[in-house]
Amino acid sequence: MSEAIAKQLEYHTIEDIQNLPEGQRAELIDGELYMMAAPNRVHQKLVMTLSNSIFNYIQDKNGDCEVYPSPFAVYLNADNEIYLEPDISVICDKNKLTDEGCKGAPDWIIEIVSASSRQMDYNKKLFKYRTAGVREYWIVDPMKPQVTVYNFEHDTFEEYSFTDKVKAGIYEDFEIDFSVIHFE
Repeated sequence: MSEAIAKQLEYHTIEDIQNLPEGQRAELIDGELYMMAAPNRVHQKLVMTLSNSIFNYIQDKNGDCEVYPSPFAVYLNADNEIYLEPDISVICDKNKLTDEGCKGAPDWIIEIVSASSRQMDYNKKLFKYRTAGVREYWIVDPMKPQVTVYNFEHDTFEEYSFTDKVKAGIYEDFEIDFSVIHFE
C-alpha cells in the first residue's frame, strides 16, 4: 500500500490531539486532523477586540454567558468526533463547561479567516456548527474585509463590511461597530 493511501486510511481521535507536542495545535473533524498555523497580528487583534467587546457587554448586563478566546477546546458533539478551537466561543449553558473546555455546541462562535483557514471556516466548520446546534456563527474575513453572520435560529445570513455595525443575534441590544477597529 502506498504511503498516500495509508495516510488517507489513518483515523485520528481525541487521544491524538492530546498527544501532540507542546505548543502544537490541531483540530479534529470526523477522524481527520487539521494542523493549525500560528495566527498573525491582525487576526489576534480582532480576536482580542471582539472578545473584549463581548465580555464587557456580558459584564455590563450581568449576563450568564461566558466568552472564551482561542485556544479553547470545544468538543462539538458528545461522541468526541469533533474537536475545535474556535477563535471566539460564547457559551450560555454553564452545564456545557468543564475544566477541559466546552462539551457541546456554544451559542455563538466567531472565526477569523486566515489564508490557511478559508476553506475550513466557510465550508466544513459552517456545516458542522449548524448541524451541532450553534445558534449564531460569524465569519470575520479581514482579507475581504467582510463579516458574514449566520443566524441558525432564524435560518438567515447577512454580509457586512468593516465599516458597518453588526448586531449580534443572540442578544437584543448588542452590536459591534467594526468601523472603530483599527489595524495599525
